[in-house]
Amino acid sequence: MEDNRGILLETGTNEFEIIEFSVGSVSYGINVAKVREIINPLPVTPIANAHPYLAGMFTLRGRVIPLVNLARCLSSDEKDSYKIIVSEINDCFTGFKVDDVSRIHRISWTQMEPAPQIAGSDRVVGIVKMNDRLIVLLDFEKILAEINPEINKKMTVIPEADPELLNTRKTKTILVAEDSHMLRELILGTLHSAGYNTISTENGQQAWDKLEALSSSGTPIEEQLQLIITDIEMPQMDGHHLTKRIKENDKLKHLPVVIFSSLINPEMKLKGEIVGAYAQITKPEIEKLISIIDKKIAV
Repeated sequence: MEDNRGILLETGTNEFEIIEFSVGSVSYGINVAKVREIINPLPVTPIANAHPYLAGMFTLRGRVIPLVNLARCLSSDEKDSYKIIVSEINDCFTGFKVDDVSRIHRISWTQMEPAPQIAGSDRVVGIVKMNDRLIVLLDFEKILAEINPEINKKMTVIPEADPELLNTRKTKTILVAEDSHMLRELILGTLHSAGYNTISTENGQQAWDKLEALSSSGTPIEEQLQLIITDIEMPQMDGHHLTKRIKENDKLKHLPVVIFSSLINPEMKLKGEIVGAYAQITKPEIEKLISIIDKKIAV
């Protein structure tokens, strides 16, 4: 695999790279930023009473890593030969067992279309049309949450607040850009429970369109909106490009942007800093997210 460090350091271009891999007859993709390495099979130790998707655990350079069998998860036939994609998602290392890994593609988020509303589409981030085929981008966070439901419980934890803070929260409005329906509803529900008002969009492009409309309404944007929360991976426009455009706009640049993503590793954190994010929080730590919001706009 070629060295892509130079490409990966570019920020706010609304482009990203995916590693194409196969399970059964279907081509899938995973964001390069989530991948630490691709390895050949290692000895796997079974886990008693484990979730059906878990093939077991393996050791890589002293680190014990769970192995997810994507063929079982995607109801595909299992093959004897396979590769392991070692990922870092939500600050945790996980191996994904796949049939084969082919190549890296560099594409624009505008090339990614939302998943069609059909059975199983809740595990799909989006679809990328290549010249001769479709590549399905999987929602690895959703798969991990199915295996470990405790992950999503962290999305509903609200820090304690005194009456004065609760009253202040009721006067603040937050725009949330999140493409996952499940996560968007969890985030909105938790923010509402905390007392905040919200505006929601399904991707960065929708968020930008909403911000342009609000800033052109004649009412100062600061009176309509106090903060923005954005994911990174989204169809049409990613969170880094959205943040960059906000910070380059004279009417919007004073709005704080908080990136809330499963991709807050050192490299991606540097990207967020470059485009001007106020803070970057790893999913699913919503208690920390609300504490940072309180500190910025409610205290």
